Amino acid sequence: MNVAVLVFPGSNCDIDCYKAVEHTIRQPVEYVWHQATDLSKFDLILVPGGFSYGDYLRCGAIARFSPVMEEVRKAAEAGKYVLGICNGFQILLESGLLPGAMRRNNSLKFKCAPTTLEVANNDTAFTRDYAAGEKIQIPIAHGEGNYYCDDETLARLEANRQIVFRYSGENPNGSVADIAGITNERGNVLGMMPHPERAVDTLLGSSDGKRMFTSVLTAWRGTAHGAATAGR
Repeated sequence: MNVAVLVFPGSNCDIDCYKAVEHTIRQPVEYVWHQATDLSKFDLILVPGGFSYGDYLRCGAIARFSPVMEEVRKAAEAGKYVLGICNGFQILLESGLLPGAMRRNNSLKFKCAPTTLEVANNDTAFTRDYAAGEKIQIPIAHGEGNYYCDDETLARLEANRQIVFRYSGENPNGSVADIAGITNERGNVLGMMPHPERAVDTLLGSSDGKRMFTSVLTAWRGTAHGAATAGR
């Protein structure tokens, strides 16, 4: 499985994502600069956290116009896997690849701490190695993670089981319905504010993020391309 880690001016979790792939699934992984215009070789695209373009205007509002995002859209439409983490989630929202928007944390403060999540849907390519309702420890680090959508969109997310992670116990940012991560309707694009790439080894305080990467690898191996590659 070929993995791309996108890099925008201001990205600062790209190395974390790269190392997480190396540590958890040991698949070919490359950094891809935001001006790239071809992602056809990649099976999984990671849109990392950080402060793309300094978070000017709104988080992700400028990055969405980078040439690579048109290729991300094409990849998503082709059914490839896309995982946006923190600022990456914000970019996916700004790009229209996921519904809703981000607001500032209700405390108006940057929050950086371990967080308990509930796996609200384990029937996705990103969560199949978790149990339904399982509580996992994944850290957050954001100032604008207050996910918002209108009632109609929320009802649609609920009906389609697109809410994948919810904050359990304390909601650190005020997000509607305690939402921490959602997918698109097809289920191949996931955006989440917590950082699974920072929770892939007990030395980091938690290894609960590791199963997100193993889940995607298992899902990819179940596809026709993955099965053909594994059989070589």
